[in-house]
Amino acid sequence: MTKLIVGLGNPGSEHEHDRHNAGFWFVDALAKQLGARFETEKRFQGKAAKAKWESEDLWLLKPDTYMNLSGQAVGALCRFHKIGPENLLVVQDELDLKPGSARLKLGGGTGGHNGLKDIQAHLGTPNYWRLRLGIGHPRDLAGDGRPMDVADYVLRKPLLAEQKLIETSIQNGLDCLPLFLKGDSQAAMLNLHSKD
Repeated sequence: MTKLIVGLGNPGSEHEHDRHNAGFWFVDALAKQLGARFETEKRFQGKAAKAKWESEDLWLLKPDTYMNLSGQAVGALCRFHKIGPENLLVVQDELDLKPGSARLKLGGGTGGHNGLKDIQAHLGTPNYWRLRLGIGHPRDLAGDGRPMDVADYVLRKPLLAEQKLIETSIQNGLDCLPLFLKGDSQAAMLNLHSKD
């Protein structure tokens, strides 16, 4: 059964270190671990890498569309390779989780995340897997009391301490991936959620 793991982010070197690109960071780390290389695939509107996971095909995807159009790339690859939503894992940044936290879930709302909204629109269902990597929320920042705009926050580089925590949550996600990919999603969730 072919599976797809999509990392969400914005293309271009100017966004490479933004909090919003945590999904890209995850699939980059996974590709390195699997010895897979991303190639530009115009038909999928993104950079795709093909790997094997215990003799099954595993696709990795980084959409070249901006975040709010991620569904175009995801929908194109899913249709071409006949990948159903149950075999899709979308890795995203999550404002409502603190840096260092990660959560795995099936379906649910989009939490205002424009990438998820577009994927749901293109798939016609919210019932796909998500790996949510905590980046924190600007309301949690200690500062001068003035609220930071969410868009400004996600499009900025995390502080060094936050970056290290996000990297820990990425590693925790990678560690639970073998359980998830072999179909034991409950064990994968227990393993991941116990790391906080």
